[in-house]
Amino acid sequence: MQTGSGILSIAVSQDGRWMVTGDWEGKVVIWNVASHDKAFVLKEHGDHVLAVDISSDCTRIAAVGGGTARIFTTTSGIQLFAPLRHGSVDGVRFSPDGSRFATTSYNQGFRIYSTHNGDNLFDSGFEGSTNTLSAVVTPLAWASDGQQLFVASAGKITCFNIANFSSSEWSIHGQSGTSIVSNGIFTACSAGPSVSLWDCVSHKQIGSIITHTADVYSIALSPSGGYLACGFVAAKIAIHNLRDVLPPEYFDDGSRALRNALIRQQPHATQVSLIHASDEILKSWTHDDPTATEILLSEEISRASSPSHYMLANRALVRARLKHVVLAMEDVEVSLQVRPSPIGYIAKAVTLLGQGDRGGALLTFDFAFHDCEPHNIRFLLLLKSILVFESGSQEEAIACTEHLATRAKNDNDDEATYLCTQVLGVMYMKKGDYRCMIPLIERAKKLAPKDKQCPSLKTVSLIFGWSFNGLDIIAQQRLCETLYAEERTDEAVEVLLNIVRISDEENQRGKAIVDWIADFTKKCATTLERVGDEGETFRSVQRDDIITEYSTALTISRLFIMRSSRQAEKGLWEDALQDANEAVKADPSYPWGYEAKYIALHRAEQYDEAIGAFESMLHVIEQSPCPAVRPLRKNYISPSETIAVINTTIGRILKSCPLVVIDVATGCLCDGQERIRVFKAGTTFKKLVSSMTRELDDERISRVVESFFAYVMFSHAWQGKEPLYQDVKEAKSVWDLPDTPLNDKLRNFCKEARRLGYNWAWSDSCCIDKTTSSILNQSLTSMYKWYADSAATIVFLTGVAHPTKPGDLTGSVWMTRAWTLQELLAPKVMFFYDSEWKLYLGDTGPNHKESREIMRELADAIKTPHGTIVRFSPDNLSVREKLRLASTRNATVEEDVAYSLIGIFQSDIRPHYGEGGDAVGHLLEETLRADALGHLLEEIVARSGEVTVLAWSGKSSSYNSCLPASISVYSQIPYSPPSLEGEEMGTCISELRAKLSESEALSIHSQINSLPHARFATRRLYLPCIVFSVKRLGVQQLHRGNEKLYRARVLWLGVVEFTTADDLPLYEYQKLVFVHPWIRHIRGPSSGVTWGDDVGSDSDSDSDLYFDAASDEVAPSSPLQAVPTPQVDDYTRALEMIARLGQPFSALLLIQRPDGEYSRIAAENEIVVSGLGTDITSKNIHAKVLEIL
Repeated sequence: MQTGSGILSIAVSQDGRWMVTGDWEGKVVIWNVASHDKAFVLKEHGDHVLAVDISSDCTRIAAVGGGTARIFTTTSGIQLFAPLRHGSVDGVRFSPDGSRFATTSYNQGFRIYSTHNGDNLFDSGFEGSTNTLSAVVTPLAWASDGQQLFVASAGKITCFNIANFSSSEWSIHGQSGTSIVSNGIFTACSAGPSVSLWDCVSHKQIGSIITHTADVYSIALSPSGGYLACGFVAAKIAIHNLRDVLPPEYFDDGSRALRNALIRQQPHATQVSLIHASDEILKSWTHDDPTATEILLSEEISRASSPSHYMLANRALVRARLKHVVLAMEDVEVSLQVRPSPIGYIAKAVTLLGQGDRGGALLTFDFAFHDCEPHNIRFLLLLKSILVFESGSQEEAIACTEHLATRAKNDNDDEATYLCTQVLGVMYMKKGDYRCMIPLIERAKKLAPKDKQCPSLKTVSLIFGWSFNGLDIIAQQRLCETLYAEERTDEAVEVLLNIVRISDEENQRGKAIVDWIADFTKKCATTLERVGDEGETFRSVQRDDIITEYSTALTISRLFIMRSSRQAEKGLWEDALQDANEAVKADPSYPWGYEAKYIALHRAEQYDEAIGAFESMLHVIEQSPCPAVRPLRKNYISPSETIAVINTTIGRILKSCPLVVIDVATGCLCDGQERIRVFKAGTTFKKLVSSMTRELDDERISRVVESFFAYVMFSHAWQGKEPLYQDVKEAKSVWDLPDTPLNDKLRNFCKEARRLGYNWAWSDSCCIDKTTSSILNQSLTSMYKWYADSAATIVFLTGVAHPTKPGDLTGSVWMTRAWTLQELLAPKVMFFYDSEWKLYLGDTGPNHKESREIMRELADAIKTPHGTIVRFSPDNLSVREKLRLASTRNATVEEDVAYSLIGIFQSDIRPHYGEGGDAVGHLLEETLRADALGHLLEEIVARSGEVTVLAWSGKSSSYNSCLPASISVYSQIPYSPPSLEGEEMGTCISELRAKLSESEALSIHSQINSLPHARFATRRLYLPCIVFSVKRLGVQQLHRGNEKLYRARVLWLGVVEFTTADDLPLYEYQKLVFVHPWIRHIRGPSSGVTWGDDVGSDSDSDSDLYFDAASDEVAPSSPLQAVPTPQVDDYTRALEMIARLGQPFSALLLIQRPDGEYSRIAAENEIVVSGLGTDITSKNIHAKVLEIL
């Protein structure tokens, strides 16, 4: 970085984002460290800026020069309050918490101000002046506790203790102006071109001196203390890595925290200035090596010209630990002569107690209170309680410590509460009361500082030799042994397992603990195998003695599994899992630990982890070195086997589901693969896989998969620009479509589907990509099945106002649309909603198809039994009745009249919509529209031989003249011949028997019975029928329009009148024939049963034409169908057929074309002829198959 002017001062923010410099020209520059750019240049000083600093929260900047101190904001550069006057000011530093800042002066001491408002909080007068003539120094630093200030002057550093107004000093290199910076652990001092580093405890120089070629005018430490920045007058900055200069302990967080607390007086009761010692001595002392520590202290004292009272008191404490009480007392006396101090009196009290003088010890300890600050009294009281405990008055000491803990808790002093609780725990342990100790240690663990450092505990350890490491393990070891001795083995095992777990968690499993665990585990295992319910549980964990060799790890694993099982039985899944993990950790080769882990994870609904644990178990079984274990693998199924079955089930179910549906949660369109992805990412799939361990439950898999993939269908009347597939794709979600009434309709449908508890919804508007013909065709041909297989169908009744009343449904637009017929008949569960999305008639039942009121309304409207609506199947309704139901409905696109019936008729026709914008295109479109209905009717006839579709009057289709141009003709009730059975049939048979010989009757019967089924081929109808020739034709009169009334004389039938718009050839009447196509009716109900040469019939019969629409239910089967037909002779059976042949019938009028085929003449009304009666002979019966175009 090039500053452009000589740098006199420099500071770096703790977050590393900002650096501030002060220069010769009186400018304060705020730098962006990342970009090296100048953020702000502040020129308020107008004179040399001798020192700068940045607050710990990085929001404030302090700068001094020209006899004033100023505070600026970091992010805006605004000066916060008026300049603060301090003559000859040459240094400034914020306190560690940023609430205060201090300034130093050449000859006017130091001052402390409030960062908030600039109030002067402390003025040292002339004491603490820097006494240097250099204009480029930074002579001030705070200790990290905010209670000490380090002020540099020529050749020395003075440490001011703000709490008790004491001070100390030590000499440093150089006599020129000094800049310093400190983190409380060490201090960096610059003098001329060199920088030295000093230990804040021992006041000794550490590391080597850092030298430069030019004088250092300013220095700064990084937040971690790892880097030192030096500023030079030549507008340059040098950065030094102090980890290359200083020992590692100066950067270790634990060491730094310990040193801070042991050597400084803090305002909290848990930290007191008692022990001052070098790092080497502290390290030896805290490692509980009193002999080595005494040697180090003796060497230090021998080197010192006048040993400090701290050194002597420290050695006295160590010697008292070593039982060298005489020497300890000598050290104490000298320490108190050098300087009376709390640590001196404490050391003397400990020494007196070591000599057996309890009273003298307690009396001497009280003198420690005379030289301490009020805020340190609580800690000294705790130390005295420990002394009382050590003197033998355990109950008194415990009572006093409990009182201190209570007071600390009431004062919300967590550190003091933690300290007192830990001390109490040790007291109870030393007393042998482990049951009281354990909860105290557990409570203390919850109160422990985040960095797990409590220096005051170290102070207690150094003074009294008490150890606070691994207290919970020690206590539980003793409790374990006590319980075992009392023959309470099961309780001992509980504690043992906690010891194993805790020692693992805290990495405290040393050799002693390992040996103890091994020995105690063997004892417990032996006992558990020998006695009681615990033995049964333990043996069951061994899996029928499959593994017989004992090891500590294996036994511990079994013990953990046993406890895990108990926890699982209680529903304590987290505890069960913890024990299972410990079992696995104890012996990874033991498979049943993984099984226990699987059980706990599965019950805790952590299915991914449960599956992983189960797979691990299978792997361990497969890889087991024990030959008795490996065969157990056959008792389990792997998750991959379960997933394979689930995948097969999904594939089967998705074949019956719509190609694309809406995810009602996200509103996104999802194809089959996306639904599978959502399913496998969710807990339903994972739970299903996790739950299958020993056998596959195909029924449950089907049930779960079907439930997840269940979908709701939408039935509605299109109203205009409905949201299409491309619209939803572009918006990503139905929830993100623009706010329009039709988009709201779709969204409300999805909300209702979600309210009903389903994941998926389908709407014909947006779930079909109509731009792709293959997808459109597949959707149209599958739609009936999709509705039939849906979990529910939601019907939205456009225009039906709320509140609804009976009759509103049947009067709705929905009842007139072609597609809604299958949407009414196919679903098993339906819900009708009015225009405000309220349930129709307020019916909140689980299924509107179970509502008699709604179903009665619908049945009356379409004139069919409501049972047909509720339980519709394409197989249980006649062709003619299906056509009648469809005849009253219409479609915007004419082809849809036919395509909407594909499912109802189980048709295989492929949709093909007409297209074209010119005259030829329009002609083709008209042809294709005719093709749609014609193709459907053709397939009905071709597949079943059913000819009831020919019973109509009106206009012929261009597809085939025998088929109607419009489906609406099927709303007509076709002619029904009079009933012929019982006595009437007997009379006819008697008359015919008198006229026809048996051979002639059988001949007629054979002629009719040998006719094939009707069939279609390339639009040609091959119709089996009885043919009657026309002998004469004439026009009677003209009807409305161009229709004419014709009279024909028909051979054997007599005169027949009919009306048609066709111009018939009056003089070529020979081309006209009337035909009787109802062969099945003639054959009768027994046809195809007795007579071996009968070609049979399909499930539909002509009797379906005469359905009783007034009936409320589907009529039961005739008793005649259930009771075997009485056997009759062939002659009588032939006469019965001839009797039906003689009945009146609805005739078709055909005209023969030049090439020999026929075309149907469409009549205005059905042509009903009187029939032959009983005047039948073989001469007037001409049974033929005619080819009709």
